[in-house]
Amino acid sequence: MRIFGFRDVVGAAILSLLLVWLGCAHDQQLESIEIQPDTETFGASNIPVPANAGLSVQLRALGHYIHPPVTKDITNQVVWVANDTQMVTVNSGGLLTAVGNACGSSLVSATVTTNQSVGGLSSSGAVVTGTMNANVVCFTGSTGNNALLTILITPSGSGTVTVSPSNIVCSSNCTLPFAVGSGPITLTAAPNSGHSFVAWTNCVSSSGLQCTINSLTADLTVTATFR
Repeated sequence: MRIFGFRDVVGAAILSLLLVWLGCAHDQQLESIEIQPDTETFGASNIPVPANAGLSVQLRALGHYIHPPVTKDITNQVVWVANDTQMVTVNSGGLLTAVGNACGSSLVSATVTTNQSVGGLSSSGAVVTGTMNANVVCFTGSTGNNALLTILITPSGSGTVTVSPSNIVCSSNCTLPFAVGSGPITLTAAPNSGHSFVAWTNCVSSSGLQCTINSLTADLTVTATFR
């Protein structure tokens, strides 16, 4: 029977370290991308869709690697894309934001272009993608004794609309409740620097920058268009 001595122990330790080193010598390889959360829902059935505009949530992209196995936060390294920008947008940092123009479901993806396939073969331009679902609930409920005035500003960030007599300033799409029959309500458009006002859409009485609603008897959507 062989008795292991000091040299045997040292030799085994060196061999173990060598195997670890060889295992780490491979290029670290991105195997998959996980987006957290994997589903996000904005709004509710009793909230008009434009009222959701500006609601946002921060997404995270987690990269799962092999050689060696490890998970890394790669939120700022992926390319973010939303397939329906009328529902949601996502910026380069992964901030998901409801737009307020449409309801339904949008697929959001996070993509990295690598130089290797999952099997480790050289593959210039290989793509690794993760996805999540962003939902905007459609309005199906009742607003009670109120009439909703929805103001759409297009393009986004081009101007503001001041609502009188409430003196509320809408810098993006907004929805405001008024008692049925309220009026007159005056909307005044103001272009931001570098933009100019074009026209009102769906306003019965308008003159220049102003849109006047003599009596709001039912839900109404008007659009202020800038350029």
